[in-house]
Amino acid sequence: MKDDPLFYVVAIACLIVVGILLTGIGGFAKGGEFNRKHANRIMRMRIVAQFIAIVLILGFVWIRKG
Repeated sequence: MKDDPLFYVVAIACLIVVGILLTGIGGFAKGGEFNRKHANRIMRMRIVAQFIAIVLILGFVWIRKG
């Protein structure tokens, strides 16, 4: 599994989702102008990144299953 480059792509996609999530949580906790200005954009970015990560995970499982 660790020899497969698609595994690393999936892992990087998951880390990107976690990074966006932590940025959103940090902005929400801090509040202020940053949160008012960027909260919705960060949430949309997270949803798109999660969709991409899920598609990659399903693709990885489908390729490895066959």
